[in-house]
Amino acid sequence: MKTHFNQSFLEDSTETLRAIAHPIRIAIIDLLYTNGQMTVTDIYQNLNIEQAIASHHLRILKGKNVVNAERDGKNSLYALTKDEYYEVIKTLKKVI
Repeated sequence: MKTHFNQSFLEDSTETLRAIAHPIRIAIIDLLYTNGQMTVTDIYQNLNIEQAIASHHLRILKGKNVVNAERDGKNSLYALTKDEYYEVIKTLKKVI
């Protein structure tokens, strides 16, 4: 395949986009961009979903380094690793 991108970038990009490509995960990215650091409780209450579901989606996003978690006593505070992940969502909104 002839492209300006190397195979590693293509594969990593695809995996990251797969991680983002879920309605709940897009909503989590939006929440974290808007509110900064949030606990899993903040997230599941804002999205009106179960805690286990929020944790599952956060684990996927964390696995692809879209979000990170920082311990704060008993809680973990989740945040976007880069604001540019929100830019991906904004771009999708423009083209869809």
